[in-house]
Amino acid sequence: MTHSYRTAGRSLTALHEVSIAAARGRITALVGPSGSGKSTLLRMLACLERPDEGRVEVGGTDVTALSARARRAVRRRRIGYVFQNPVDNLLDYLTVQEHLELAAKMRGSGLSLSLLDRLGLDDRRGHRPRQLSGGEQQRTALAFAAVGDPDAVLADEPTAQLDRSSAGLVAEAFRALAEAGQTVVVATHDPVLAEAADDVVELVDGRVR
Repeated sequence: MTHSYRTAGRSLTALHEVSIAAARGRITALVGPSGSGKSTLLRMLACLERPDEGRVEVGGTDVTALSARARRAVRRRRIGYVFQNPVDNLLDYLTVQEHLELAAKMRGSGLSLSLLDRLGLDDRRGHRPRQLSGGEQQRTALAFAAVGDPDAVLADEPTAQLDRSSAGLVAEAFRALAEAGQTVVVATHDPVLAEAADDVVELVDGRVR
């Protein structure tokens, strides 16, 4: 796929003929310097933007030409997304378990609380975000993103604001999701996450190296 942005009266190519495939049960890490196109590619995969050329498939469905309403439905039901800042992923007034119940309602799926145990959060189910560490908040965000077995869980620099120990626990949480059969794609500068990945895609100036 190829995608450009218009800025200051000129066109800036963020992605140039990029082609990747992320498989179920594997972690795919998007790495590269700032401005290399990692976040843009993640936004394409999340149906937040459309490529200028090429297509995006989610679970075998070409979502590129879908209406805005249909793309929102894909995002809500078939894609889990984790933002960089832990507090941007959660609602202050909901407990960990209530977040998962909300995700299940949004996706029209059943809820298995075994997900909390898998991500090391079983003893935190009654806690609200302010009672959690940054790493626990991000693992809660991962649990929220993974409820209902979406086609993919996407994360944009999820450990950027965490210390090394917390980042390691988040990496273990990604591994737990992948081992359960989840497709995971993460954009990161963090060597801990890159080392935990099954596949690494390096982007430089909008191209796959």
